[in-house]
Amino acid sequence: MTEDDKQRQLDAHRVDSDGTRYTTDQGVRVDDTDNSLSIGERGPTILEDFHFREKTMRFDHERIPERVVHARGAGAYGQFRVYDDSLAEYTVADFLTDPSQVTPVFVRFSTVAGSRGSADTVRDVRGFATKFYTRQGNYDLVGNNMPVFFIQDAIKFADFVHAVKPEPHNEIPQAQSAHDTLWDFVQLQPETMHMIMWLMSDRAIPRSYRMMQGFGVHTFRLVNAQGKGTFVKFHWRPKLGTHSLVWDEVLRVQGNDPDFNRRDLWENIETGSYPEFELSVQLVPEEDEHKFDFDLLDATKIIPEEEVPLRPVGSMVLNRNPENFFAETEQIAFCTANVVPGIDFTNDPLLQGRNFSYLDTQLIRLGGPNFPQIPINRPVAPVHNDQRDGYHQHMIHQSRTSYSKNSISGGCPMTGVGSGDMEGVFKHYTERVDGNKIRKRSPSFEDHYSQATLFWNSMADWEKRHIVSAFLFELGHVERRSIKEKVVEHLTHVDQDLAAQVAAGLGMPAPSGGTPNHGKSSPALSQADQPHDSIATRKIAILVADASDAGEVEAVRQALTDRGAICEIVAPHEGEAGSLTVDRQVSAASSVLYDAVLLAAGQDLAETGDAVHFVREAFKHGKAIGVLADARPLLEAANLPSDLGVIGPDSASALADQFAQAIAGHRFYDRDVAAFSA
Repeated sequence: MTEDDKQRQLDAHRVDSDGTRYTTDQGVRVDDTDNSLSIGERGPTILEDFHFREKTMRFDHERIPERVVHARGAGAYGQFRVYDDSLAEYTVADFLTDPSQVTPVFVRFSTVAGSRGSADTVRDVRGFATKFYTRQGNYDLVGNNMPVFFIQDAIKFADFVHAVKPEPHNEIPQAQSAHDTLWDFVQLQPETMHMIMWLMSDRAIPRSYRMMQGFGVHTFRLVNAQGKGTFVKFHWRPKLGTHSLVWDEVLRVQGNDPDFNRRDLWENIETGSYPEFELSVQLVPEEDEHKFDFDLLDATKIIPEEEVPLRPVGSMVLNRNPENFFAETEQIAFCTANVVPGIDFTNDPLLQGRNFSYLDTQLIRLGGPNFPQIPINRPVAPVHNDQRDGYHQHMIHQSRTSYSKNSISGGCPMTGVGSGDMEGVFKHYTERVDGNKIRKRSPSFEDHYSQATLFWNSMADWEKRHIVSAFLFELGHVERRSIKEKVVEHLTHVDQDLAAQVAAGLGMPAPSGGTPNHGKSSPALSQADQPHDSIATRKIAILVADASDAGEVEAVRQALTDRGAICEIVAPHEGEAGSLTVDRQVSAASSVLYDAVLLAAGQDLAETGDAVHFVREAFKHGKAIGVLADARPLLEAANLPSDLGVIGPDSASALADQFAQAIAGHRFYDRDVAAFSA
């Protein structure tokens, strides 16, 4: 089966109503759907109005239960291709070993804590779930944009989710971790500390889904043709680099466009700026399982890239938007237990619990056991088994038998053993397991702080400032002082300077004791070390007025567009500004919706409060500001506290290259803006 097969499968369920006539669900033509059947023009509606009954019943049942977590999401179709066959010595998964094969995929990005109606840009973990429609069956890589998780054992998952969700007495706050119950959970569960460091970092507020990493989180196992296993961690890395928003900007984006990340993904795919991610793996031979100072089965730990380098294996391009959000993005069902030959599990207790939980979830959400028959969930591999009936059965089974073994249907469908053909059969990894039946965690899971310290040590100075600010914001919303004190105590075991800064901000005495910092770092964890060499798909606002030099504006815009940027003309009014077509009026725009701003008008905009605020706010958020010669008055009116990242005033010919280089750097985090108000 190929990508075209998956497309044909979806086409078979597509409904186009253009040029058709209105009917009931039974195919009966309808004369009027605006008025109920009644006795007289002002009389009662009568029960025999089957069209009203059916239409209203369908509306009453339109909604299915939203996901408890990952409720707010966005999705896209794409394709995956492995670079070469070098993984063949480790796995029989053919989509990872056959470079001639193009595997169709569907990816769903999401926030975790909020409901479907929450905003995109909240401080939260982001889901990064990929369904591979392989020739051997569906494989789901159900991950996040952070490589670790809050807990080590799945039995704690319900507790964690209950804690991070809105508090039960008043259903407040929505899509936020800044409240007592979450931090009460944290202070009583030190295993959360590594993940909390990631959550307080800028990784929790990505610039876009196209600019965030993805991780499989768990240690999985690849299995080759000889049955030999190799431990594996999966990583997605975005071609555009890993970039984030800043917190003050996040708060403003939520009001300007709560669909900021969803819109960004949709619009870039529509315009052909297809998101691309590279799949990399970390491979660990089974004989090296215990060589690390942490347990490979502990989902609160990473394998530092400096110890086991990433090995690029393939590329995924997202190139098509869904046609119907509900039918595709909302109904897609992921499960960590959906594996194919050559990929198997480990005894990670969090992974083991997820394998059980996801299937349970889909049964309640999608109305019964036949949810794999929904088009978005159907594999391209043929499906033959003895499962029958149940809610929403779409298949018409013609076999006279529905049991195995049988002789009436020639023994079909046959298992691998029954047919003697074991080619392509899933075979579980053979592992000897021996032990007592207990409820006890391994002592190798007891180190809760050293990798949290590793993360802190790996951050650039500006990243550390943001982490401290995040702790102060979050704990500043916690009402119970005892909870704050206990969290600070945990931070003394991460880094004593971090704990002292947070304590000072909370008005607490400097904490004593704690654990000395081990001094180790992993530079790969810092966003400061991510690629900063492209401005592709960056959105740039060009502030103009009627007197702007259209020739200079067009010259810079063309130079930026040639580098892949998206430029919008922003002016005091709609229509035309001189000879330039206005995309947005400044009072309806906001700097937080753009990555950079080019000032192309002076005195006219200098007298416009919205324009001055636009510039000052962009500066506050660390964005590059380009200034053409005529825009000096606007720059002066903004009265910026420094010129760091302010390019110009200059001519168009001299400006474009410097401005593009500044935008590629993403932010100027070293601006002294602590006392600066936009």
